Amino acid sequence: MSFSKQLQQTFAKEYSAEKSEDYNFKKIYQEKMMSFRKQDVSVIRLEKPSNIARAHQLGYKAKQGVIIVRSRVRKGSGAHKRPVAGRKPKKMGVNKLTRKLSIQGMAEQRSARKFPNCEVLNSYWVGEDGKHKYYEVILVDTANPSVLADKNLKWLADKQHSGRAFRGLTSAGKKARGHSGKGIGFEKHRPSLRAKGRKAK
Repeated sequence: MSFSKQLQQTFAKEYSAEKSEDYNFKKIYQEKMMSFRKQDVSVIRLEKPSNIARAHQLGYKAKQGVIIVRSRVRKGSGAHKRPVAGRKPKKMGVNKLTRKLSIQGMAEQRSARKFPNCEVLNSYWVGEDGKHKYYEVILVDTANPSVLADKNLKWLADKQHSGRAFRGLTSAGKKARGHSGKGIGFEKHRPSLRAKGRKAK
């Protein structure tokens, strides 16, 4: 088994709080969340990814022009105020209302705003507590010469890829747009959720 595969299994045990004779994965995860909770700002730059195997899967490289940040976003669907004016009872509810953008998409957009000279390559979940979810976001400086010389990253510098996080072009953004499925009827999702009689969702 490769080292990367072993590392992935270790993180899976930690996230699921698996019982083990060698390590107390539940305590390790709790201590990590306590350290995350102490960060003063919602977006903080890191020296290296906490889950290096997952970061490499999504295109991270330890080189100039590629940075990793941890973004904190609130949990839940946001505050929904119950209508004051008259409504049908069916229309009065405030529960089960979700944003069009996922929490992971929010994390990517916050990171992109904090580092406006970078483009979001991808992101992945690293943990959550009672109030927040934490994501690590891979950002690429599209003006860096080492990035422009890299055959796997230079495509991010093209004009059509600018503002990926805000235009729903990342993996999380495409899921929010309904572009991540397949099967009979899925053709209604393209080119957008508003096309084809709004039958996508």
